[in-house]
Amino acid sequence: MGAILVVDDDPQLRQSFEKLLTQEGQTVLTAGSGEAALEIVRDRPLDLVIMDVRMPGMSGLETFQALRQLDQHLQVIIMTAYGTTETAIEATKLGAFDYVLKPFDIPDILQLIAQALEAGRLMRSRVEMDGLPEAAQGDALIGRSRPMQEVYKAIGRVAPTDATVLIRGESGTGKELVARAIYQHSLRASKPFLVINCVAIPETLLESELFGYEKGAFTGALHRRVGKIEQANGGTVFLDEIGDMPFSIQAKILRLLQERSIERLGGRDPIPVDVRILAATNRDLEAALTAGKFREDLYFRLKVVTLWLPPLRERAEDIPLLADYFLARFARDMGLANPGISPGAQAVLSACSWPGNVRELANAIQKALIFSRGYPIQAEDLAQVISGEAAPSPGEELAGQEAMRLWVRQTLLTGGSENLFDHLMDQFAAILISGALELTGGNRSRAAKILGISRPTLLARIDRYQLKMETTIKSDAP
Repeated sequence: MGAILVVDDDPQLRQSFEKLLTQEGQTVLTAGSGEAALEIVRDRPLDLVIMDVRMPGMSGLETFQALRQLDQHLQVIIMTAYGTTETAIEATKLGAFDYVLKPFDIPDILQLIAQALEAGRLMRSRVEMDGLPEAAQGDALIGRSRPMQEVYKAIGRVAPTDATVLIRGESGTGKELVARAIYQHSLRASKPFLVINCVAIPETLLESELFGYEKGAFTGALHRRVGKIEQANGGTVFLDEIGDMPFSIQAKILRLLQERSIERLGGRDPIPVDVRILAATNRDLEAALTAGKFREDLYFRLKVVTLWLPPLRERAEDIPLLADYFLARFARDMGLANPGISPGAQAVLSACSWPGNVRELANAIQKALIFSRGYPIQAEDLAQVISGEAAPSPGEELAGQEAMRLWVRQTLLTGGSENLFDHLMDQFAAILISGALELTGGNRSRAAKILGISRPTLLARIDRYQLKMETTIKSDAP
């Protein structure tokens, strides 16, 4: 959750934002002018500013430039009406995270806010390297093995340059952490850092997301849109899973690397951009070249510097350090005392092959902590988590799915209510929340964390579904 400042001369809009974002668990401040906004930013740290363009006194653009002088990493979303789109685009070119047109849909603005908060977190959160597991407060690259020492050296050598870096390794080895470490130790560390996952965005949207578009470029393009690469001008763009990038878009990335320019969809004029490209993949690019799925010219442009991350099985001596780090981190995040790991449990961890690498190890530690009930994690606890004995078997899972389908079918046949869909979803949500509360012994903060929702949202759902039973809901103390 973050601290968000809403700046607009319309008190009703400020009040609406404050109510909406507070329900999402955010800390919200408001200001009616650019001058008032600057005073707030001088007095306290913020994670995001949502600001109108047209305001009395200082304009939105003037306020944005002043905000950037106070905090280079502060994320700013510009709100604008159709008549002031060009000003919003100019602010975006200067480093604003994005802009949104009034009036806007609530789901869209909430998604944009979540993206901006995550971008700010990635820019601010230092990636520690080779630190003590118990002392690491945030994200960290943990390991003292020879392969990891080589990774640290490579980061130190390549970070101060502007060279394109291709980060390769199996899924779960920490490629994004390495990209962030390179960015944070680079000469562009005060400029934007944007992450684009080439798999998560559908092919039909990826091109416009990267390069933007001109008004009228396609049906629904009612105004000009600046793409992520243009937004990151002066900074760094991390293209994750580039091995899965559609072949049609690879040519435009090649042009960016060769000519340092892009073209928006529907545009004809090249737009110069100054960005550093970091890319990552777990794919066999050489096999993709042979199969004609990856451009050879782009392949050689990307691998100016190639940085290989070792799988966890090739640095097994780092497993105890990683386990201690994740246990301390998850205990801190969940508000629990660190129960520790027994020597037998450490031996179980070190004996595993970990095909999912560091990510799989982290998940195993988190699950073991949830079920440890405050006692040191034992070998048998980890054996259940790792082997999946605590999870339902495939047959049991299929039987459960079939029972659920039967329940839905019976409800549909006997239903007929206009709100049947909402009724069914509410029933399932109530079961899900009850399960989370039972799992955490009624601790609402921990239940919200497991469900991935804010505590105020959980409390609202508990009231809505009338789940406040004395036998279920207990104190929020860990």
